[in-house]
Amino acid sequence: MSGRGDGELKPLANAISKRGRSKRSHKLWIAVFVLAALGLAWVGYIQWLIHSAQGRTLGARADVAIVLGASLWNDRPSPGLRERLDWAYGLYADKKVDRIIVSGGLDANGATITEAEGMKQYLTERGVPQDVIVEEREATSTYENLLYSKRIMDREGWKEPVIVTHQYHGARAMDIARFVGLTGAVPSLTESRVMWMPWHKTRETLAYTKWYADKLRMKLNL
Repeated sequence: MSGRGDGELKPLANAISKRGRSKRSHKLWIAVFVLAALGLAWVGYIQWLIHSAQGRTLGARADVAIVLGASLWNDRPSPGLRERLDWAYGLYADKKVDRIIVSGGLDANGATITEAEGMKQYLTERGVPQDVIVEEREATSTYENLLYSKRIMDREGWKEPVIVTHQYHGARAMDIARFVGLTGAVPSLTESRVMWMPWHKTRETLAYTKWYADKLRMKLNL
């Protein structure tokens, strides 16, 4: 009798086990779907921020332009960095700014001079007087670009900077500027004709996500 009873219970036990696995699988798929939806929403939000920053630009004059650094190629500004420098040159030529801070430290790509030195050399070759340009040679990130540039501004008594960078980079740069205390900052953003935007906008989404995490960590003193 007991043997037959055990045999009759096995199908029931198997059915219960399968039902349990099915429920766990269903919950797993729901979790995957929710995470994917949240991820897509976050990417959409970051892309909206990037796009919204493109419509804001310098109106009147500013005390100083802060040019955010990028790579040097063979100790010369890369094509993307030249776009930022040409944009800053235009601001100076149009008498929108009287001073220019070029911010960027030593690249890890074999450069023998800092980004700031390479940028200053390029601008002086275009005709900007050397005494107009202030070098910030230590920064290795956008956060440091703006933090160290603020120290220069505080020392010189400048209050209203214009942030010069690319359109895809403007939203994060402005968020960082506000965080480090550059409350009077306005963006002046150039469009790129030499950079592949799908790659840079994807990379910027990751960089913006990292910045949000870093900002939270600093606010919580972690």
